[in-house]
Amino acid sequence: MPLLEINKISLAFGGIKALTGISIAVEAGELYAVIGPNGAGKTCLLNCITGFYKPQSGSIHFEGRDIRRLRPDQIAKQGVARTFQNVELFANMNVIDNLLLGRHNHFTTGFFDNAVKGYFSAQETVHRRKVEEIVDFLEMEKWRKYLVSSLPYGVRKRVELGRALAQEPKLLLLDEPMAGMNLEEREDIARFVIDIHEELGCTIVMIEHDMDVVMDISERVCVLDFGRKIGEGSPREVQANPEVQRAYLGQDQESLLRRGRSL
Repeated sequence: MPLLEINKISLAFGGIKALTGISIAVEAGELYAVIGPNGAGKTCLLNCITGFYKPQSGSIHFEGRDIRRLRPDQIAKQGVARTFQNVELFANMNVIDNLLLGRHNHFTTGFFDNAVKGYFSAQETVHRRKVEEIVDFLEMEKWRKYLVSSLPYGVRKRVELGRALAQEPKLLLLDEPMAGMNLEEREDIARFVIDIHEELGCTIVMIEHDMDVVMDISERVCVLDFGRKIGEGSPREVQANPEVQRAYLGQDQESLLRRGRSL
């Protein structure tokens, strides 16, 4: 059974069809990429998985359970975490506190216990230890006490990735984790994505426009165009897919290989 199975979901906003009959299956432990131009429906797909949007038809199963009717917080508790295309952090809180917010699903004590015991509660110690592990994993030691508002953009994206990891997800959804970064920052994030996949064993679904990264690190790729799936397979199979070539470039395979960043 796939970890995530999406069967013929469709999503429309009035007369605009954002997704039409999309079906994908992601196996546990897989690094799966979703590519396509702006407006192809990539982020809409992630929003459906996480419960922000409710598709009008089809089903979404996570670990065999239909989650299409669940609220976003209920889906998060099942083990699904995500990052956003635009950084969605608390700018006037420091890095550690932003990461601790990612632990909210793991808190079991109530407000009174937290207010009275604070740092001295056993649960607080566990959560802070986990957050410090993430800080080390993502090499953010020197920024741990900085306000997010004072951090460079690339570091903020890293903090957002860390907050998602703080949930200890079974499925991690990454919405353009390298958007707006310079080459060095993109290389860092790509390295962290590989480490999350290989060292933590996390299943990843990633939306990304950098085709060099997608073709280098993804195991399978899904291609969307105007809300429809037009291709799926290994990076090499997708590059050789005539429909993908026609939809994006209208040229031959060699052109696709040369101009992969245009996808």
